[in-house]
Amino acid sequence: MTPAETAPRAPATEFELTPNRRAFTLPQRLKIAIASGAGAAAVWLLGRSLRWEVHGWENWEAARRIGRGMIYAFWHREIFPATWFWRKRGIVVMTSQNFDGEYIARIIERVGYGAARGSSSRGAVGALAEMKKALLAGRDAAFTTDGPRGPRFVAKLGPLLLARMTGAAVLCFHVALRRGRVFKKSWDLHKIPYPFSCAAVFIAPPILVPPETTKQGLAARLAELQAVQEGLQKRGEEWSRPAGSRGDR
Repeated sequence: MTPAETAPRAPATEFELTPNRRAFTLPQRLKIAIASGAGAAAVWLLGRSLRWEVHGWENWEAARRIGRGMIYAFWHREIFPATWFWRKRGIVVMTSQNFDGEYIARIIERVGYGAARGSSSRGAVGALAEMKKALLAGRDAAFTTDGPRGPRFVAKLGPLLLARMTGAAVLCFHVALRRGRVFKKSWDLHKIPYPFSCAAVFIAPPILVPPETTKQGLAARLAELQAVQEGLQKRGEEWSRPAGSRGDR
């Protein structure tokens, strides 16, 4: 078992996320049901076969000790293995209200997450408000910091703004896979693990954003966030390379 499976869950008060208020046609609803069912099954089947290493779990523990919740931050291409690793923790993830966003939301809900879709008129602003309520109720939150459409590997302000509003710690992590399929036509070069592949999670020390942080301060934190995620990614790429090319002795 990984540390994520054995770590205690933070107590949460009653909290209900706003459902998607967008109306879908009957064919769209059928497609969403089929896609979400197949996607959740794939996460469970492939996820159970992965062999994990965890680097930096002490940083997760440090963030939890702060006691104000955590905001997980990672690159969009890692959604599949990250969904499995952090499952069943009630983490609230921002998703869009469109067709693609809805079936992704259904998949992660089946694996033990919450989906913050926001309102149809306010979009991301509404979703941020939902995530703020979730954190204040004792839940954690998560962002793909370069999502939902990129540019790839360019961090955005979302997790930092939420951290400033709530006092929660931003916890950057990266998932590396030894073997997997890269979808080269996707904007994020999404990578799905092959069955029984080795996977590793690299976790960085928490980033804090005080409520008095100015616009200039946010810019500095954003540069820090970008650098941290790039550093984790480099560590993951080094780990993923064949043993003979890593300088192993």
